[in-house]
Amino acid sequence: MDELCDIKRVIEITDLTKKYISGGGKVILALDAVSLHVEQGSFVAIMGPSGCGKSTLLHCLGGLDQADSGQIFVDKQNLTDLSEEKLTLYRRDRIGFVFQFFNLLPTLTVWENIILPVTLAGKLDATAETYATHLLRETGLEERRHHLPHQLSGGEMQRAALARALVKKPALVLGDEPTGNLDSVTSERLVYLLKSLCYKEGTTLVVVTHSHELASHADRIIRMRDGKIEA
Repeated sequence: MDELCDIKRVIEITDLTKKYISGGGKVILALDAVSLHVEQGSFVAIMGPSGCGKSTLLHCLGGLDQADSGQIFVDKQNLTDLSEEKLTLYRRDRIGFVFQFFNLLPTLTVWENIILPVTLAGKLDATAETYATHLLRETGLEERRHHLPHQLSGGEMQRAALARALVKKPALVLGDEPTGNLDSVTSERLVYLLKSLCYKEGTTLVVVTHSHELASHADRIIRMRDGKIEA
């Protein structure tokens, strides 16, 4: 019982509801009173058919979108109470994002894109550069260090986006199909990298995916359908 009491719930979501209005004026219930919790240092995969609300849930968790009602606590901080300025700081300092479409800055090299989060946070020092170099090596991008995004393959851009998300050792990493553009060997290698970060640094990892292979590595799988948690 004592061991269970020591488990820290880093994410607490209660009755989260989000509606959209379609072009035809129809109300779409993207999230329907969703409640869940996630323990610190765990790897959680969210699965479900397209349009079930899993990406909306991820965006709300990352402070990129706001729900209509309900609450989100991340490490006891209520995101629903934060101003836009404080949400920006939350995203900068606490979250590592791995977007499905990379979002690499086209005028920056692979190296410059990877170190961008620590540069913007004013934390680019020798330790950060050493870790960025480690990520460059682990993602197999050493020979692409000085290349621009348009000179990379889709898989290489995905790996660069992953390294950028991890470089500041964030408390929470959010991924939208983080291995969607990778071959099976590279995907396996990067899943190992993500899991090692969870276990060594206490980082919490939440990913949205259709990949059963990726989800099989998770500590917990959450299945959604029609804006609700199904299982």
